[in-house]
Amino acid sequence: MDAQAVEAHAIRLYEALGPKAIAHAAQRATEADDAGKPDDAHSWRRIEERLKERRGAHES
Repeated sequence: MDAQAVEAHAIRLYEALGPKAIAHAAQRATEADDAGKPDDAHSWRRIEERLKERRGAHES
């Protein structure tokens, strides 16, 4: 997943779930790891990190 796709997914996820989006992305990363899908897990972790970055920008 490229940077633009990560950003777009993070925005959509935050619009749908609000602050719960970070926990959702973390859960999906764990589920992908458990299912043996490391690429999917990596993508979800990138989305989670982007959500955390966006949260920090809004709170500062």
